[in-house]
Amino acid sequence: MQDFIAALVSFFLIEPLQAEMAERLAAAQAPQAVVAELTACARSGAPTLLERATNDPAWAASNAVRLWAGWVRPDQVLVEAAPGCAAAVEAARPFLTEPSS
Repeated sequence: MQDFIAALVSFFLIEPLQAEMAERLAAAQAPQAVVAELTACARSGAPTLLERATNDPAWAASNAVRLWAGWVRPDQVLVEAAPGCAAAVEAARPFLTEPSS
C-alpha cells in the first residue's frame, strides 16, 4: 500500500512540481548553477514531500489540486514541505517568477 501511495504522490505532486520549476528555469535561461542547485534540492526534498503527504493526505491532495490549477507556485510547496530548500529557491526565485504581460 505504501508503494501505491508513493506512486500517487509522485505522479500528482512531486513530478508536476519539479517539471514546472524546470520549465520556468529553462524559459528564463537561468544559470546552470542555479538550475543544478534547485534540481538537487527538489530531488533530495522528495522523500520529505512523500513523508508529509503520507502523514497528511489532505495537505497532499489540496496541494496537488492547487499546483495543477495554478493556484500555488511549485517553489512555495517545496519550501513548505522541505524548508531546507529555501536558500536554493531564493536563489532561483528571479527566474521562477512569471513574466508580466
